[in-house]
Order: sequence, then C-alpha cells, then structure tokens
Amino acid sequence: MPFAFTPPTRAHILGLVLGAIGGFTFYLLHMPLPWMLGAMAFTTVAAVSGVRISLMPRVRMIFVSVLGIMLGSQFSPAILGHLQNWMISFLWLGLYVVVATWAVRWYYLRVAKYDPVTAYFAAAPGGLSEMILAGSAFGGDEARISLAHGARILVAVFVLSFGYRWFGGYAPPSANPLASQAPLELIDIFWLALAGIAGYLGARLIRLPAHALVGPMILSAGLHLAGITASKPPQELVTLAQIVIGSMIGARFTGLAFGLVLRGILLAIGATALLLLLAGAFGYAVAWSAGLPFASTMLAFAPGGLAEMSLIALALGIDSAYVSSHHVVRIFMIIVAAPLVFRLLGGRRGS
Repeated sequence: MPFAFTPPTRAHILGLVLGAIGGFTFYLLHMPLPWMLGAMAFTTVAAVSGVRISLMPRVRMIFVSVLGIMLGSQFSPAILGHLQNWMISFLWLGLYVVVATWAVRWYYLRVAKYDPVTAYFAAAPGGLSEMILAGSAFGGDEARISLAHGARILVAVFVLSFGYRWFGGYAPPSANPLASQAPLELIDIFWLALAGIAGYLGARLIRLPAHALVGPMILSAGLHLAGITASKPPQELVTLAQIVIGSMIGARFTGLAFGLVLRGILLAIGATALLLLLAGAFGYAVAWSAGLPFASTMLAFAPGGLAEMSLIALALGIDSAYVSSHHVVRIFMIIVAAPLVFRLLGGRRGS
C-alpha cells in the first residue's frame, strides 16, 4: 500500500465529529462505556437516516493498533499460572463455535428465509470481513451477510454494556483501568510504539486476521510478560480509539436502504439473543469446569467483536487478557474452519 497522503473527505470528517459528539453526550449522561457506545449510537442513527459517513482506513488502523497495545499491556507473568484453566476454556470454545453456528444458521434459514449460503456465513459468530468475502465468493448475499454481522455486534455491545452495569452490578473501578498506572517514560513510549508499528507490519505480512489489532496486542503482550515495560498508552489515545471503534460500527450501515437495515437489526436481535443464551450456558460450563469467574467467561464467549468485547472488559475491570485471547482464538477458528466446513458439507456457489 503506498503511503501517499490522502486528504479526508466530508464523510470522513463527519463520521469522526458525530462519533465524538455522541461519546461526549453519553459521557455527560454517565452511560456505561460512554465514548464507544455514544459514538456507535450517533453514527448508526446518522447512517440509517441517509447521512454518508465513513472513516479513513489509516485512521482506523492507527487507533485499532492503539487498542491492541492496550490489550497486550493487560498480560502479566501471573497469567502463566492460569494457562491450564485457559486450555479447558479453549476446548469449550471450539464446541461453542460449532453449536452457535448451527443454531444461528437454522434461525436465518427458518425465520429470515435466507438462502443456505447466506444463512451459513451470516451465522458464523465472528470474522466479519472474512465471512463477507467468503460468503460472496460462494454466491451468498453480501449485503445481508454484512448486515447480519454488523447488527450483531451493535446489539451485543449495547446489551452487554448495559446488562453488566444494571444486572451484574459492574461499574468502572475507582482507578481508571484504561489509564496507565506506571510512569510513561521516553523508553516506554519507544517500546509501545515499537509494539504498534512492528506488530502491525509483522501481522500484516503473515496475513493474520484482524492484523491491526492482533499484531500489536501479541507484541505488546510479549513486552509486558517479559517485564520490559509496564506502561499503557495514554488515556487520551485510548478514548480516541473508543470513539473511532464506535464510529466504525455505525459507518458500516452507510449506503444501505433503511428497510433493509431495520429488518437486519430486528433479525440480529433474535440471533444475538440466541447467541447470548448459548454464551451464558457455555460460560457457566467453563466457570464450573475450569474454576473461572462467570463474568469473564460470559464476556469471552459473547457474540461481539474482538475490539468491542475487549473494551467492555477493560472498562469494567474484568480480565481483559482472558477475554481478548478467547476472541482471537474464536476468530482464527471461524476463519480457518468456516469455508472448509462449507465445502466438506457439499456447499457450492448458489447452493
């Protein structure tokens, strides 16, 4: 990709401005996870109302990488003692992916009346971009697959953010978990910047999914596990990252017909409810078999995006290293297995 400067368009600027206004509004209203939820709400309403908004790809990449660095900073040497329990949890996660995909595929076939290809790739609980590409290649409806995944994330983020606050009694800790507790020296800035830049480039080179987030997260985790740095990105950068990620969700609905979006969101409410029930059941199974807190296991199995679920964990003081690790593994499982399983089951273009 050439690095020539491309000036922002009106749609780019408007997307960020609406996201910032929404985040600040939710912050004043003391909403949970205000900067992301507010940005998501305002940009979604604007997009479905016909306002053209978008985000510059490099802006998205920079701030998603910041979140990756932040997530990596949650890994510490103490985690190594919990790896045996995590392995039990990963085994349950594999079963969850199979059961969840089958259940939601049935839902989209019977309730939404989608064709088999569209229903299958819309049902996969993760891998938004990859499922859109794979589903389109097999002859599925790209718009419906995109809408199913985008609306699922939208619904899951709102339900879980408010659910944890209202019904779980979770509120942000008195010490802001998104702010650096260690002094940010010049050498720490160097290490964090290295994690972001080298992590992004390395993950992109080897074609890791969600490379802008996963690469910096892995390298940042390595630096923190090795004790090279204990610092986190500045709070202001993390707040901007939340606004950008929230705006990304809303901008996905730009250009889609209002009726299509409304039906997609209504269908996503049903699909997400089904996935949350399954996530709760598997979360209880993991909490029982591995001795892990249900608040962490539920969020690790929840049907939201990697960035979004990790931010909820960070904001509420839940084990974000455990949560983000499970979402990374889930994405790998889906991206590798979904197209392969579709072919093995006799899937073909337009079938």
